[in-house]
Amino acid sequence: MTTLMALHAHPDDESSKGAATVARYADAGVRCVLVTATAGEAGDILNPAMDRPDVRENLAEYRRKELEDAARIIGYADVVMLGYRDSGMPDSEDNANPAAFVNADYDEALGKVVELVRSYRPDVFLGYDSHEFYPHPDHLRVYALTMDIVAAAADPERFPDAGEPWLIKRLVASLFSRRGLLAIHDVLMERDGESPFTEWVERINVSDWPERPTLSVHVLETMQRARDALRAHTTQVDPDGFWFKVPIEIAQEVYPYEDFEIISGVMPTAGGVGDLFDGIA
Repeated sequence: MTTLMALHAHPDDESSKGAATVARYADAGVRCVLVTATAGEAGDILNPAMDRPDVRENLAEYRRKELEDAARIIGYADVVMLGYRDSGMPDSEDNANPAAFVNADYDEALGKVVELVRSYRPDVFLGYDSHEFYPHPDHLRVYALTMDIVAAAADPERFPDAGEPWLIKRLVASLFSRRGLLAIHDVLMERDGESPFTEWVERINVSDWPERPTLSVHVLETMQRARDALRAHTTQVDPDGFWFKVPIEIAQEVYPYEDFEIISGVMPTAGGVGDLFDGIA
């Protein structure tokens, strides 16, 4: 069965990174599997309507339920929690917690992901890039796992009890591209004189474009689904906040794509706009 597996750090990451693309493939019959490392219990409650004592005291439970709802909207067939605690930001109490993802034995975490890869046998694995613009410890840990997963899952001498070795055909990372940001930013500046992406555009320079190949996937039909999934994270996402400042009609007209960095494996037959499964038998 054609399969895509995505590894994310926290609930809501699956809805802000490549969600419309996953929804597209789920609609096309691809089995999509979501692996989430933590329950996101160290995250801030960014929706004022949900900033209540009962929510703060049970944040992990709320965020797990939100994850289930968002995954259902996107179309994930399975959701797997690795079971680690949110690490919080550096120098925080959460970051020092022994149960935090960042403090877990790395080989143990890698072994868990290897076992899932060997069980589900994904053709495409969606992970993280270097995350230099958002160096959250859990995101950096997912980046490290992303860079190690192909070799580890295919090596019969590593994690011999985790199942038969499996070679992932293409390893990719969701990319917030300067190209896409500028396309929408320029239209908003011309129309309204302001844009929520001003700071991002100033930080992401042309020289920051990855050296590895990139691919844009057309997601016009599923862009609204991705927004609906993000809105399902009612504790983490302000319904009037940053993610929804761009009218969906503008996004669909100006840049109906999600961008990906091709890290390893079978390279697409051509650059530019394409399919994450191009060239995969």
